[in-house]
Amino acid sequence: MILFRKFKIADHELGLLFADGRFAALLDPGVHVRFDPLRKLRLDRVNQREVYLKHAQLDVLARALKDAHEHVRVLDLADHQRAFVFVDGRFDRLLGPGLHLLLVGLRDVRVEFADVRDAVYAHADLPRVIHGGIEDQAEILDLHDRQRALVWVDGRFVRALKPGLYLAWKGLQRVKVEVIDVANPRVNHRELTAIVNSAGANGVMQAQVIEPGQVGLWFANGELQGELKPGVHAFWTGMERLVFKVVDLRERNMDIAGQEIMTRDHVTLRLNANLTFRVADALRSVTVVDHADAALYREAQLALRAVIGGRELDALLTDKDAVAAELQGIVGKAALAYGLEVRALGIRDIILPGEMKDLLNKVTEARKAAEASLITRREETAAARMQANTARILEGNPVLMKLRELEVLEKIAGKANLKVVLGEQGGLADKVMKLL
Repeated sequence: MILFRKFKIADHELGLLFADGRFAALLDPGVHVRFDPLRKLRLDRVNQREVYLKHAQLDVLARALKDAHEHVRVLDLADHQRAFVFVDGRFDRLLGPGLHLLLVGLRDVRVEFADVRDAVYAHADLPRVIHGGIEDQAEILDLHDRQRALVWVDGRFVRALKPGLYLAWKGLQRVKVEVIDVANPRVNHRELTAIVNSAGANGVMQAQVIEPGQVGLWFANGELQGELKPGVHAFWTGMERLVFKVVDLRERNMDIAGQEIMTRDHVTLRLNANLTFRVADALRSVTVVDHADAALYREAQLALRAVIGGRELDALLTDKDAVAAELQGIVGKAALAYGLEVRALGIRDIILPGEMKDLLNKVTEARKAAEASLITRREETAAARMQANTARILEGNPVLMKLRELEVLEKIAGKANLKVVLGEQGGLADKVMKLL
């Protein structure tokens, strides 16, 4: 009666030992002796040259051998997982959901995992993968330099793709891929707003938002391509060298403050001016000069120095409107070359040095005093002339003279409480004088 059995495992084999139908052990290459008086042991030989272990009791083997043997690797892939298997540096196959046992003792086996919940897969090994018969699980996307792709999952935009090689997974989600042949860098799509608002467009598209009151200019390789009206616009990246300029068309104010200028009569003063302007030609404002606002500011400074420096202080103070009109004419002509339109230019403040203020105050005070003296003399002369005219009239009319005397007497009597008795010959004035 044989109590022991001898099992010989070749170098390229592994032994699956079952006792009474149940898995008992994994036998490495070599000779193994087992006690088996009832002949209940069974050995299944596995060829390690074949990477994928196939067996009727695969689930039992996977549970028993998981993380327990250096020659076997257990893969338990969920529904959303896939595994790329590379054997000896070459892609071998794509594994789907389920249990897989890989024999890794004799072969160099590398596994790359992918999550199909991310609808698109990209990897450096894809050029070797796409010829491995994976079309039933994924759609191969090979985008050339003038192609882009938009990926939608279950009706929602998720990602934009630049040129390259990709896999779009099938089965788990409803994936739709729009491959676009790009002839123009500008993106035209009915769902543009949803696309540019998604993070999945970053790096593939460049969005430009033009606000009300603005206009956008876009250049490709240094050439103007067109204007952008207020709204959302998008452009493909990685094609031409794109440059965008956003120009504000609204009216703006510019303060020109603290300009120290010497007048023609050598008075140093400081001016504050205000300039109102708008962009009249958007293209000229961004191509003729760098920073048209700064150029306009310099022109206004130079014009202020030229106009103020050619006038004396008195002329400047008495006719600021003429100075402002001349300034606007000079600056407005220069602004047209920059694509700008000057709407108004005025002098807001004229600040004089302290000693000049005192001097002007004294001059003004003397002038006002002279004017007051002249008015006084004029009024005194007019009063004397009126008195002379009155005397001539009274001299030629005795009755009117008597009435005038009575009016004067009435006023005197009212204030001095006098009683006057009339009736004697002689002038009323003489009698009054005697009483007083």
